[in-house]
Amino acid sequence: MRSANLLNDFAFKYVFGEDCKEANDALKSLLTVFLERSVNKVVVKNSEMVKDYSKMNSPRLDLLVEFDDQTTVDLEMQLRQTKDNLPIRFSYYLARLHGSQELEGKYYGELKETIVLVFFNVNLIDNNRMCNTFTLRNEEGLSFVEESQDRMKLRTVEMAKLDINKPLENMNEQEKMIYYFLNCHKGMEDSKIKVMIESDGVIQMLEKRVETISDDGWKKIIEDFQKLHENEERMEQQLELEEAQKQVKEANKKVEDANKQTELETKRADAAEKKIQDMILRLSSTMDVETMASILNMSVDELEKYI
Repeated sequence: MRSANLLNDFAFKYVFGEDCKEANDALKSLLTVFLERSVNKVVVKNSEMVKDYSKMNSPRLDLLVEFDDQTTVDLEMQLRQTKDNLPIRFSYYLARLHGSQELEGKYYGELKETIVLVFFNVNLIDNNRMCNTFTLRNEEGLSFVEESQDRMKLRTVEMAKLDINKPLENMNEQEKMIYYFLNCHKGMEDSKIKVMIESDGVIQMLEKRVETISDDGWKKIIEDFQKLHENEERMEQQLELEEAQKQVKEANKKVEDANKQTELETKRADAAEKKIQDMILRLSSTMDVETMASILNMSVDELEKYI
């Protein structure tokens, strides 16, 4: 066993996002396999982030990639299942990425395609497909725009759906790469990994990137990974605390408003009662018993009319 683990998002970003030819070639292979399109040239727009993880303040490690046609891809390895809602999170990533384009002085038709490609190791989507693409569609599946003009796509890869016992010769390119992600820490000790390293050009390329990180380097990555996600957990706990405090404050305000309303209604009832008593006193000296008995059954408005 070795320390390498590509499910660690730091390691994932390092292997595919570093500013060097080997990482760029590995990245092109990854995008070709999972976007199912020919990828000749890509540029990592934020490759500097892999230089020093210890200085990062945000728990999110997005890898922004731009194709030669200016298509932008946000590549994510979302290993940790947070308490926050993952589907909503991914939708936000896509909306933010698409809305980040500079449109001043341009037509909307000039907007470029944006794709969020996210890998995660849990089951979220109720079907048997490991890879799913989501676009804007109505309840009947009708696309909002023509397919050629669909500029926003969310591409999900649910690694947990991989059948790890499936024979290697029956796996497609996506399945092989996912199997490598899940088991690369085993190295040549895993028979399938061994065969892929010896015979598959794409996996050979990934293996060379993985081997560039020493065990000490992996340990440092893991330490930074743990620190960053501990910070994320603290942030989530703080948000939960703030939300709880907000709910308590809102509940207290409702109680306070209810008490004020009760007090106001009590004052109105007391005022009405006093008004009736005053009217009865004014009339009692001039009326007989039968008339007074009739008056006592009147409302305030009826008394005022009577008077």
